Amino acid sequence: MAENSPHDRVSLTRTGRFVHFASTRLTAISRFHGRVHSSLYRRFGGSMFGKWLGRPVFQLTVIGRKSGEPRSVVLMLIRDGDDLLVSGSFGGNPKPPNWWLNLVAAGGGEVRVGRESWPVTARVVTDPAEYDERWRTLAAQYPDFETYQALTSRKLPIAVLTRAG
Repeated sequence: MAENSPHDRVSLTRTGRFVHFASTRLTAISRFHGRVHSSLYRRFGGSMFGKWLGRPVFQLTVIGRKSGEPRSVVLMLIRDGDDLLVSGSFGGNPKPPNWWLNLVAAGGGEVRVGRESWPVTARVVTDPAEYDERWRTLAAQYPDFETYQALTSRKLPIAVLTRAG
């Protein structure tokens, strides 16, 4: 990391430093990997490629805010009761990911967990007490979210995906 970086105050593991490097400098590679993973997940109907780094994942499809076309991304599967939680962390990148911007603009999408899919509505968490509770749930199920938060000055957003209809 560069001297006098805003992240100098953060003590990171070797993995955390790699994640930061990858999220800020290898975004094209990261996006390519995401597209390939999403394509394989879809091609095999969610029966294969259902884990990333040993943790369960799901596919979220939303309508692109500019293109109007369906856009899919594979995300960490974080359950909170009947809801799913997502965070626009982008691995600690200073900007939110495009899928997050599309989700917020669309207000929902479609989720595929394994072979099952269903429509969802998305609600961005704005209440501070609810945010803290949801954040604890996210971090407990996928601790790297804590690293991502330490790598950026923006507060990582959280959305609750609720089964529609």
